[in-house]
Amino acid sequence: MTAVVAVATAIGLVALWPTGEAPDLAVTTQGIDYVDAAVGGVDIVDCDNPLEGLPTQCQVVDVSITSGPTDGEAATFLSSLIDFSTPRFESGDRVVLAYNDLAPPDFQYVFVEFQRDAPLALLAIVFAAVVVGFGRWKGLRALAGLAVSLTAIVGFLLPSLLRDNNAVAVALVTTSVVAFSALYLAHGVSKATTVALLGTLASVVVITILAAAVAAAAELSGLSGESFQLLRVTAEAIDPRGILIAGIVIGALGVLDDVTVTQVSAVTELRRANPDLPARELYQSAIRIGRDHVASTVNTLVLAYVGASLALMLFFLQEGRSIGQVLSREVVAIEITRALVGSIGLILSVPLTTALAVVAGDVGDSHPGHSHGARRQAGPIEAKDDMTTATPSWDDFGPQT
Repeated sequence: MTAVVAVATAIGLVALWPTGEAPDLAVTTQGIDYVDAAVGGVDIVDCDNPLEGLPTQCQVVDVSITSGPTDGEAATFLSSLIDFSTPRFESGDRVVLAYNDLAPPDFQYVFVEFQRDAPLALLAIVFAAVVVGFGRWKGLRALAGLAVSLTAIVGFLLPSLLRDNNAVAVALVTTSVVAFSALYLAHGVSKATTVALLGTLASVVVITILAAAVAAAAELSGLSGESFQLLRVTAEAIDPRGILIAGIVIGALGVLDDVTVTQVSAVTELRRANPDLPARELYQSAIRIGRDHVASTVNTLVLAYVGASLALMLFFLQEGRSIGQVLSREVVAIEITRALVGSIGLILSVPLTTALAVVAGDVGDSHPGHSHGARRQAGPIEAKDDMTTATPSWDDFGPQT
């Protein structure tokens, strides 16, 4: 089965591989260059509010350009102090400016963003150090899997979507590549890892179908909030609803493999502790473990999405809208869909993976890919009844009467 999935993934990669030039997405930045700059000094002067024409104050920011066509030059840009959301500049700040040599001299430079590469790079180094320090060799392999995952997203997923390939198909191929690399690199090539992989991919298919059904039933266009600002000019080139479904699938994958690996380990440990345990009891015992895991993981997943849209919900509530009206806003409904569809897929991954692990029989070490040396050979076990020696079947996992 794994070989079939691997071949299908390879075929999908070839068929959907981004080739040629990306299409023109009708976004023009002709004459505009983005340059890095360092703030040298800031003066506060009186000026007019550009939005209302009322008196206010402005920051006159002197900068030194450190990249781009004007590298090494000194420049100045203005920034109005309208409200608390307006950035305040200090000497030493590193910023990104939009430079337009066709604009009037006083307006050739416009503030875009602060440079955040240094703190983010430091955070990434700390993250890698913590992972390797705690996980050691397995942590290093997990980082390798993460690197492959990010490469698949940046090198395949995004370019393929820009070339108007089917977003759902691209997402499924990407999740398969990510699941193969992340699981096998982190846990090693073993029967246990393979079972966890199959459980993960089966759950991904369920999430994809459910996400597509909900997006259609709830009339989710995918064009809302920031995504609307990014995609509204490219709606004819790519499918925004497909992008939404792809995002839900990719977002749920990271939690799925955690649950599936845990369930395979649970089945293996239970079987090792009691080799005579009938398949039905083994399944039910592992399910009880899975319920505890899912109870906390679902809470984490839902709260993560709620936290991401918290400011937005506060804004809508401040407008005087009812809870029902707030929840009906597409930008909020999308986050609810992400959380609930991902949680449903997470819950269903437990019985799916547990059943696969029980049917697969002895999958070896309870920690996929983790070696403890030669295993002790257990002596022959006498059968107590027919149930303990019978080959497990799918009927063992049906509801008891």
